[in-house]
Amino acid sequence: MLAIRVVFTAICVAAGFHFRPFSVSREAGAATGFLFALAVILFEVRLRRASMRRLIGAATGSILGILGAYFTTLVLSHTSMPESTRSFFSLAIFLVMAYIGLILGANKGDMLNLQALGGLFGSERSMKHSVKLLDTSVIIDGRVADIADAQFLDGTIIIPQFVLRELQLVADSADPLKRQRGRRGLEVLQRVQKMSHLEVQIAEDDFPSIAEVDLKLIELAKRYDAKIVTNDFNLNKVATLQGIEIMNVNQLANALKPVVLPGESMRVFILREGKEYNQGVAYLDDGTMVVVDGARKMINKTIDITVTSVHQTTAGKMIFGRYDERGEVARVAMAGQGQAGQLQGESQPGPRAVESSGGGERPPRPLYPESNRS
Repeated sequence: MLAIRVVFTAICVAAGFHFRPFSVSREAGAATGFLFALAVILFEVRLRRASMRRLIGAATGSILGILGAYFTTLVLSHTSMPESTRSFFSLAIFLVMAYIGLILGANKGDMLNLQALGGLFGSERSMKHSVKLLDTSVIIDGRVADIADAQFLDGTIIIPQFVLRELQLVADSADPLKRQRGRRGLEVLQRVQKMSHLEVQIAEDDFPSIAEVDLKLIELAKRYDAKIVTNDFNLNKVATLQGIEIMNVNQLANALKPVVLPGESMRVFILREGKEYNQGVAYLDDGTMVVVDGARKMINKTIDITVTSVHQTTAGKMIFGRYDERGEVARVAMAGQGQAGQLQGESQPGPRAVESSGGGERPPRPLYPESNRS
């Protein structure tokens, strides 16, 4: 794009130098050509940020404005108005109606339904809906890289420049914990960027009048008609209210957690004491909290519990269980009896083998004389 703009600027400067518009000198003509090229490039940069709906609306509005000005000029041509006055009004009406049509069409372009055009812009629409914006929180979280590696994310991943700036500020923080989180986020971005099935782009769009990064992200999602990938609860709510589609990593993690039904048994490690009396708290491998009644005395021990209920909250899933101490004692006693019986069986001597006497040896003589002998 830079090469094309340079060539275009050079052509405009050469044309101004050669043709000398407004009968100015060649140097002034070259300067006029350069200013013209600069204005066109600025207009082109601004135009690239507009959505397809806005472009179609602006083009349609300007065409309708030009048609209205043309018909108005036809009416003025049949009046007895002087030629100079009629030309002035014709030009003024043309400029005003074209401008009004352009502005109104661009502002109302978001109301257009591109599906009604017979799928002409179907590829554009599908491309836009495959665009995802990454939030700072989900980059620092790191699970988005695993999700993308499993190919649950596809299309184009856009990382805004203001998100990168915020991530860099976190990585340069004086707090060691924040600095570690920021550097982890940068490593996650490098990992995502190396995935072949994703197209990662850095968006230079910014909104200087908006201070908060979350609001900038929402405006950028509106501009690109994209989804936001985040795990921020507040951003999720605000963006949903404004019609932005959200891909919440926490919701995906909760959906992938194993289903536990009441009455099932599970083995957990009691980590700490619960809030209520005689409660213990454990955690599963995925971070799910397990509250166990009757397990206060079993802290730092692994026990078997029975699930009583499962509650789904906005923060995640909570499992409530019950620890039966009598059943545990009985189980341990039965296990102890089994081990004792096994040891007892190993300690009992087996039947002794009777040694047969040799062929030429006499049996031993009895120590006492037999009673039937005299």
